[in-house]
Amino acid sequence: MKKYECTVCGYIYDPEEGDPEGGIEQGTPFEDLPDDWICPACGASKEEFEKVVE
Repeated sequence: MKKYECTVCGYIYDPEEGDPEGGIEQGTPFEDLPDDWICPACGASKEEFEKVVE
């Protein structure tokens, strides 16, 4: 699963970790996050994220 980075603050969304504080379970792909999900670090919208090139 691909990781995504917030272009505002640099937070990395890792699907293997999910976002426990935001109610997102481990193993949830970025594409399956709710449209109203926000960056847990800075509050940026999902649209502010870009796929991490590995």
